[in-house]
Amino acid sequence: MNKHATRLLVIGLTLGLTACASYRPRPLEPATTVAAFEQRSLRDPGLQVFLQRHDATPTTTTTPSSWDLRSLTWVALYYQPDLDVARAKWRVAEAAVITAGARPNPTLDFTNQYNVDAPAGVGPWTVGPTLNVPIETAGKRGDRIRQAQQLAEAARLNIAETAWQVRRRVRSSLLGVYPTVPLLRRQQERQAELVRLIERRTATGEASQPELTQARITLNQLSLNLQEAQKRLAENRVQLASALGLPVSALDGITLSLTAFEQVPPLSALPSHDVRRQALRDRPDVRAALADYEASQAALQGEVAKQYPDITLGPGFLWDAAQAKWSLGLSLVLPLLNHNQGPIAEARARRQQAAANFLAVQAQAIGEVDQALAGYRQVVRKLATADALLAAQRKASLSAEALYRAGETDRLSLIGAQVELAAAELARLDTLLQAQQSLGALEDAMRHPLGALATDIHTLENAPRMQDSQP
Repeated sequence: MNKHATRLLVIGLTLGLTACASYRPRPLEPATTVAAFEQRSLRDPGLQVFLQRHDATPTTTTTPSSWDLRSLTWVALYYQPDLDVARAKWRVAEAAVITAGARPNPTLDFTNQYNVDAPAGVGPWTVGPTLNVPIETAGKRGDRIRQAQQLAEAARLNIAETAWQVRRRVRSSLLGVYPTVPLLRRQQERQAELVRLIERRTATGEASQPELTQARITLNQLSLNLQEAQKRLAENRVQLASALGLPVSALDGITLSLTAFEQVPPLSALPSHDVRRQALRDRPDVRAALADYEASQAALQGEVAKQYPDITLGPGFLWDAAQAKWSLGLSLVLPLLNHNQGPIAEARARRQQAAANFLAVQAQAIGEVDQALAGYRQVVRKLATADALLAAQRKASLSAEALYRAGETDRLSLIGAQVELAAAELARLDTLLQAQQSLGALEDAMRHPLGALATDIHTLENAPRMQDSQP
């Protein structure tokens, strides 16, 4: 073999091998990951730094600290594994952009022949290295890059969509631990006293047995309601911990601030039509669907470009019988039997599918906003009615108490008024929770809180607990 050809071959192989990435195994141990999850807490130093960075530290006017919706949402953004999955998918899509931009490597063909009939004094070896350099035509590489970039953008927007779903679960779970049990217990206690008073009157003939039976049935129903509320509270507490990405033990000994749920915005404070439409255009899922459509456009353009064949240039060198010979080869696929019609048709159909999906997502978003607005308007009016009924019942209870103190009525009437007041308080609380649920539905539809939580997409892209991504 010619010394120069050998030297070039060695240099090329050396450069190619030194540029290769190395592999490092990273096994997952379930026992280790379980132990790490169980050690998560709200006192984690990394979490505290993260909260301070985003001005989301809990209020510390009393001990223990009081965790509200805002601070707990940032806790979920720190711990929730769903966001880790979304970030990992985005990194895969980003890596696909690198793959799409890679240029095809040249290949080296090497032939070595021995001529057994070579004349005396003539070298019997024929050495012929050929370098094949592929050249993509019609902008195929650019089409691939644009498609990968749009898919990466859709994956990036999915992080924001996932973050909103995380926030939605935190809000819903926190609303589920709203303290309804004390009101139910007070109502049960008043009803129990009412039953005791009716029992005494029944024993003296002042009350009928059906009246006592009905009072006992009401008491039993209230007891069942209290037990069901206690069950839901325990379940919702676990659900809240899951929404935060924490073990339920991490919530022991902390104070939950629920003041954000005590009031609802009036109808006049709702965003205008233009603001709602802007929110619809900015919804991450709508923007991601649009990015998917743009990716399908680039894919179709790439398939159309494949009608034009790529070229392979093959400069070669031949050492034949002590004579150096140079050559230049050219190869390409001849588009005689097909012009890539099948893949083009598939890509065009996928573009139509992506367009239909975008329109469906957009229409669903509009419907969700309109439905949430209609529901919220009705429940706000219902809450106003519940407030009026509660005010009237409080006035009646105060009147019954005044009459009792003046000796103009008996204790049975007083306790009966207090039972009705407790029922009105529960009805008002139930309506308030319905209003908060409708408010949450409106925020979900707009993908924008009507309070004060603004999530930065750049913050969400960088996972605070993301492991080193080396191979």
